[in-house]
Amino acid sequence: MWRNWGGTYSVTPQRVVAPRDALEVSALIVEARERGTTVKPVGSGHSFSAVAVAPGVQVDMSAMRGLVAVDAAAGQVALRAGTTLHQIPELLALHGLAMPNLGDVDAQTISGATATGTHGTGLGFGGLSTQIVGLKLVTGTGELLTVGPEQSRLLAATALGLGALGVVTEITLQCVPAFSLRAQERPERVDEVIESFLHNVESHDHYEFFWFPHTGHALTKSNTRVPVETPRSGPGSLRRYIDDELISNQLFRGTCALGARFPAVVPKLNSLAGNVLSPRTYTDSSTKVFVSSRAVRFREMEYAVPLDRVPAALGEIRRLIEKQRYRISFPIEVRAAAADDLMLSTAAGRTSGYIAVHRYHGDAQDSYFDEVEQIMVAHGGRPHWGKMHTRDRAYLRSVYPRFDEFLAVRRELDPDGVFENPYLASVLGRGD
Repeated sequence: MWRNWGGTYSVTPQRVVAPRDALEVSALIVEARERGTTVKPVGSGHSFSAVAVAPGVQVDMSAMRGLVAVDAAAGQVALRAGTTLHQIPELLALHGLAMPNLGDVDAQTISGATATGTHGTGLGFGGLSTQIVGLKLVTGTGELLTVGPEQSRLLAATALGLGALGVVTEITLQCVPAFSLRAQERPERVDEVIESFLHNVESHDHYEFFWFPHTGHALTKSNTRVPVETPRSGPGSLRRYIDDELISNQLFRGTCALGARFPAVVPKLNSLAGNVLSPRTYTDSSTKVFVSSRAVRFREMEYAVPLDRVPAALGEIRRLIEKQRYRISFPIEVRAAAADDLMLSTAAGRTSGYIAVHRYHGDAQDSYFDEVEQIMVAHGGRPHWGKMHTRDRAYLRSVYPRFDEFLAVRRELDPDGVFENPYLASVLGRGD
């Protein structure tokens, strides 16, 4: 049995295959097509949605990792699709390069992260998929297809393809010269943080905040890009271990478990957590600042809304939690990203704000996600493809201007529905 990291979905595939190259991928797709079996690639299982569930042939990408080629002059690197995000910085550092932006988790494969729309924060930067300038994939007929910038329509579909268009075997990224970040973290009053959010995302290279429900506290994080040779500074390794591992993971795991057993104590626990927050400033390599250790298991839903809707949507969520007396131990995360032109990007055609809500994996099921989702929908929200949501094809078509264009590409590349699974049938339709 395969189970995703968050424990939200599991499946026992008919067969698991770990191909070593594109030719082996092609052969298994041709065989599956002849037998009428579906094929689904899976990376690290970090999607909370059912996007990677493979009831037919599960394609394990772990044997396809590593650097393929580097064009140092152009700042471009080709990576095998199963390469994980945490492996990439070391590969790029040898050539003085870095990815322009990252999210705060690096366990995903590069193909899985880009296929589902993983993003970081910063109004000058799109999601990870916007860094793709070329890729190779095997289509639903077994054809080996190379897509480059000159094929703008295909690239706009396949760079964020949900695994619906083929099995991606290689990705070429547009990188930037290696850089460092100066991070400033500080606790602030949440009312002031929400009120100043639009100003702050415009004033900083990378800005985000975390609000602790049931409290007036938020933790803001502002990252400023600085030259790579800027000396490392800030708390020493022991202090960062205490802050990032003992407090943010070990102690937090314990308080979440306590809150799951005794929900009434959650507000007090959150208040204590908010009160122990202290400001800190540090400088380190971009990857070490962007990425955080996330060891406490949780379930997550995230929606992208037009940037100017973020304050109103957050106000409604705060009132919902208070009115319904939900007990939420995990902070709500708020970020922003630039508009792009990818067909199914959550930031397609509009500068976007992201609101992510979480529940500890041991919390009892309730209607919290459902009610937050209704707030997001009322603001024209687009759900993160790799996170929990209940939107169907009809709704998604209404919020994605290029939705039908994506379906047309799907019919071209997978005419027989080889890559379909129950999730894709729900969000894209069957055989369309």
